Amino acid sequence: MTIAAEIARRLLHIRAVKLSPREPFTWASGILSPIYCDNRVALSYPAVRSFLIENMAAQAGSMGEFNVVAGVATAGIAHGALLADRLNLPFVYVRSSAKDHGRKNLIEGELPEHARVLVVEDLISTGGSCIKVVEALRDAGAQVLGVMAIFQYGFPKADAAFAAAGVPFQTLSNYDTLVQEAVAGGYVSDEDLSVLRQWRENPEGWGALFA
Repeated sequence: MTIAAEIARRLLHIRAVKLSPREPFTWASGILSPIYCDNRVALSYPAVRSFLIENMAAQAGSMGEFNVVAGVATAGIAHGALLADRLNLPFVYVRSSAKDHGRKNLIEGELPEHARVLVVEDLISTGGSCIKVVEALRDAGAQVLGVMAIFQYGFPKADAAFAAAGVPFQTLSNYDTLVQEAVAGGYVSDEDLSVLRQWRENPEGWGALFA
């Protein structure tokens, strides 16, 4: 079994991934989706949490010689901090917007001079939040070597956004692998599988069926 498949299997087992083809979830973007992936659930399961960080640490070296880990607020903070601790590296996190009080920070923590940063997110959908973090770090003088996440939906829109920003990204698992493991584990029916595939082909238009 591949690492991507094993991670998908574990996320399904702890119900970090919820599949609901008949009663879709609404994302913050307004997109209706038959799937909701909440990798924060893994934080409550030490064995799963450690497995994720071990594999993230093993793959992180392919992003280059980074010397700082940065988490994307909010879901990427915990996973990023755990990775930084495992690698014995400084950690910062980047807010979605600067605070309107106190020091009015956008980046929390001490970003070293000449920082070479690996950005950590829990999942990637369209890539928008990650790109904003990359831009904030660059504006602060850091070099961003890449982005790592636990899961991605595999949207072409995300590939285009990261390519335009000039930043590579990797994920431990992905939507296609998750669906395969969901079928193998009996989490979805053949009918549900058809719905999941239809959504993946047209995630923005699929929601019109429920309008």
